[in-house]
Amino acid sequence: MKASYWVFLLIGACNAINVNAQKIKGSDTVLPLSQQAAENFMNKNPQARVTVTGGGSGVGISALLDNTTDIAMASRAIKFSEKIKLKKAKQDAEEVIIAYDALAVVVHPSNPVRKLTRQQLELIFRGKITNWKQVGGDDRKIVVYSRETSSGTYEFFKESVLKNKNYMSHSLSMPATGAIIQSVSQTKGAIGYVGLAYLSPRVKAIAVSYDGTHYAMPSVENATKKLYPIVRPLFYYYNKQNKQLVNAFIQYILSDEGQEIIKKSGYIPVH
Repeated sequence: MKASYWVFLLIGACNAINVNAQKIKGSDTVLPLSQQAAENFMNKNPQARVTVTGGGSGVGISALLDNTTDIAMASRAIKFSEKIKLKKAKQDAEEVIIAYDALAVVVHPSNPVRKLTRQQLELIFRGKITNWKQVGGDDRKIVVYSRETSSGTYEFFKESVLKNKNYMSHSLSMPATGAIIQSVSQTKGAIGYVGLAYLSPRVKAIAVSYDGTHYAMPSVENATKKLYPIVRPLFYYYNKQNKQLVNAFIQYILSDEGQEIIKKSGYIPVH
């Protein structure tokens, strides 16, 4: 058999591996729905290999820049500084909104406080309100838990709830959403925030109002009806030059079947 034939077969095999194997990395908020979608996608496409890992939105976008991931998951929009870095690296990132997420404010189950305004939340997370009795609760010190600065959830909460003001300097930064659930569940004076899909009986979600009058609990229904105010888009980013590699999976997660996975996972579908 001619050598050129074997070279052709080798190139074809390499291309098949490249097309069927892809990495997805980034936001812990987007992680569970991406894992579920990847599992279903691989069941339907046995030749596909999709690896999904977390680490935070910033980590995912950095991995995209370093070419160590094919898709970056993000719970916030890509920053201007990140766009500049991509441009310098001669990469052009494509943005896809795959779902929406309601961000729930959570406290210890024993906390009698049931609702807070955006202004009260701002003052709590900025360290201006320090005791629960200032907002109708027990005489107990407020312990603020937040995500780390590389988290898209951290960025979105700062933008939407704090109106881009700085968090208090001594808030306790957690490396992942699960760590916030665990910490709040074990600390009677605690408050934190998590993606809706992460809500657990171990913590209590509270109603939020942005106008001081209309309060709503975090839920898929309230977010869909735009009654609950802390809602954000969830993103996939990929390099346009890799569109052929990632397109099948992205089209799957945007399909009716993929969006049903999103809904069942506790997120809000895009359609």
